[in-house]
Amino acid sequence: MSLANHFTLLGQGGHARLGMLATPHGVVRTPAFMPVGTAGAMKGIHWRDIRDAGADIVLGNTYHLMLRPGAERIAALGGLQKFTGWNGPMLTDSGGFQVMSLAQLRKVTEQGVTFRSHIDGATLDLTPERAIEVQLLFGSDIAMQLDECVRLPASREDIERAMLLSIRWAERCRRAFENAPQGHMLFGIAQGGDVPHLRRESTRALVDIGFHGYAIGGLAVGEPQEVMLAMIEEVAPLLPQDCPRYLMGVGTPDDILEAVARGIDMFDCVLPTRNGRHGHAFTRRGPINLRNARHADDPRPLDEESSWPAARDYSRAYLHHLVKSGEALGAMLLSEINIAYFQSLMGGIREAVASGTFASFSERTRAGWAAGDLLPR
Repeated sequence: MSLANHFTLLGQGGHARLGMLATPHGVVRTPAFMPVGTAGAMKGIHWRDIRDAGADIVLGNTYHLMLRPGAERIAALGGLQKFTGWNGPMLTDSGGFQVMSLAQLRKVTEQGVTFRSHIDGATLDLTPERAIEVQLLFGSDIAMQLDECVRLPASREDIERAMLLSIRWAERCRRAFENAPQGHMLFGIAQGGDVPHLRRESTRALVDIGFHGYAIGGLAVGEPQEVMLAMIEEVAPLLPQDCPRYLMGVGTPDDILEAVARGIDMFDCVLPTRNGRHGHAFTRRGPINLRNARHADDPRPLDEESSWPAARDYSRAYLHHLVKSGEALGAMLLSEINIAYFQSLMGGIREAVASGTFASFSERTRAGWAAGDLLPR
């Protein structure tokens, strides 16, 4: 059973899809990459830069925001968009990833998850019903079901146990979402680790329950890329054509091209900002490490053809100086350059799918990465 949703499939080239997702806070063009603002902010980047770079939607995290400043406080202050100043669509992760990443601080039962706060050690209960309640208090345009994510590699028994529990939690989340405001959406999350038949079982169960959109979770958690792609190929054909498809926590530019080619519409990842804070830039010629000494005397910009001013207006020598000196501006500039690169990539993908040239666009993009950075003259 599927729900009425606000996704329109505008075109397709092979399995690559072009779409539009209407939310209460605006339209999301797909394929879309969502910058991650875990605690309601992008580290070192203003919202205006995120918007100017071309992002339609951003991601926030239920676990972190319910700890601080708290769901009820955010609701009293007008919801996440008003509280943060981001006036566009927002998707919130349910906290399921923290079930995995905070394994030493949590206990999983049929009822839900009990955490010890990583901030002050206080006990926190997160059930499927509470996860939905919190996201509704946030005013999230897209809420996610609570699930249990298992880090790979893992035993088949543990993967199956977590997958079946996630299905039962999905049913409870679906019921808890029934009185949500019109236009807000709930996505189910397919689990099953790296076991094909468990992935298929999870996906079919979620489609039977019925969601506005469907995510593929539990990937990009330690497995090789070929395993991730194989699991996408198991899941994508089973999903409704008229619903958005979201690959959680992915990923690198190459991961995105590969996943779009397999029918994925939405992505999120911390790589643009995390790598920026560590001196790494994503460019059309592949990643560049500004810590490298060869940039110290290089007057060239990072990429003279970039549409983003910071990539054109600052010399590599200056960016290298900022990074090596530990200046906050270096992390800020590289983070915004990376966000802009990811959004430029998504814009190119959308144009290519619309014009029926996605395969050649992917080939040219990969050729640019393979050519590598130009050495100083």
